[in-house]
Amino acid sequence: MNRHWLWVLITLPALAQQAPLTLAELERMALAASPALEQRAADIRAAAGRARQAGAYPNPVFGTNGEHVAGGPDLRGGTIGGFFEQRVVTAGKLGLSRKSAEQMRLAAEHVQETSRLQVLTTIRRLYYQALGEQRLISVRKEMADVAERTARTARELANLGRADRPDVLAAEVEAQKAQLAVTLAQNALERTWREIAAVVSQPGLRPSTLEGDFDAVPVLDAAAELEKVFEASPQLQAAANLKAGADFQLRRARAENIPDILMRGGVRNNRELVRPGVPVGLEGIFDIGVQVPLFHRNQGAIAAAAAESDRARMEGNRQKQMLARRFADVYRDYRSAVDSATRYRGSMIPAARQAYEMYASNFAEMAAPYERVLASQRNLIQLEEAHAEALMSAWRGAVEIQGLLAGEE
Repeated sequence: MNRHWLWVLITLPALAQQAPLTLAELERMALAASPALEQRAADIRAAAGRARQAGAYPNPVFGTNGEHVAGGPDLRGGTIGGFFEQRVVTAGKLGLSRKSAEQMRLAAEHVQETSRLQVLTTIRRLYYQALGEQRLISVRKEMADVAERTARTARELANLGRADRPDVLAAEVEAQKAQLAVTLAQNALERTWREIAAVVSQPGLRPSTLEGDFDAVPVLDAAAELEKVFEASPQLQAAANLKAGADFQLRRARAENIPDILMRGGVRNNRELVRPGVPVGLEGIFDIGVQVPLFHRNQGAIAAAAAESDRARMEGNRQKQMLARRFADVYRDYRSAVDSATRYRGSMIPAARQAYEMYASNFAEMAAPYERVLASQRNLIQLEEAHAEALMSAWRGAVEIQGLLAGEE
């Protein structure tokens, strides 16, 4: 397909001095200005911190103890010493907790990618909407010229006594309606530019020319694009990470039945007398214990973790179903818009233009009634506008599909 540039200047004279904006520039500006991406980056840092903490070994306990701390000829102040206490985590529980938290971090990264695609989808939609509205302004200006020529012909014929006054009035009304349509299209373009300025966080951004090929709608194959969505969708990848994290949590709950080992040891000075004049002196102490699963075996937590794992698995299936259904709707709209635009440009608009020109020529020679001129003129205008609208709809669908159906931010 031959590539051409659509440069349509809107009303302000100062726009002529502004450099045309490209889609790549708007994308860069939108990504840099997105608060959602900054939030997702903070979520990733938080998830990374939780993953690091989940695998951290329990801190030891250092302390002092005393027994029989009292006076007397035998106790002589009793025993004073220090101890060290440590929980020995068994069955790889810390590793499982760390792996689960790491899956949460990966899920947060995919959520960030979803937000990035949403920002890009939003700015791309606005970009092609602005291109379409620029095209619509151009079309409506052309149609306004057509309507004005018809009105001028009607006035000339009326001056020669060959047309009725009602025909002249009707033609002038059509010309005014066409001019109003231009104004409304310009207002729509200004609104779109205000949206663009909001997305890129530049309130002072002024309407400018946009550099792009509005007619070059990408050709998308349904099967290939749906497969691409399933393979690359960050939403599905995040769901897979959440499922993996839930599985690690289930393994962690089952490992809870294997008790940790509590170890405690120390040294103390025992000042009690073992015989007259001879104290016990330094002595070592130790305790080793485990928590015995006597009253429960963590059944409730295991059942809850199993249910969470099942839910996470079904969430992935639910997301895939939703994407498939969304794809069906979006691709239908995209395909219908492409087919409509092709038919409009390929046959309907040329035929309507030819019919109008023939009727207009016959009307100028008083060989056709004005009603047929008016009907053919309206038909041509409607088809031209429908063609521009179809292209905008096709681009909306293509942008959403190529954005992996992440939607808009």
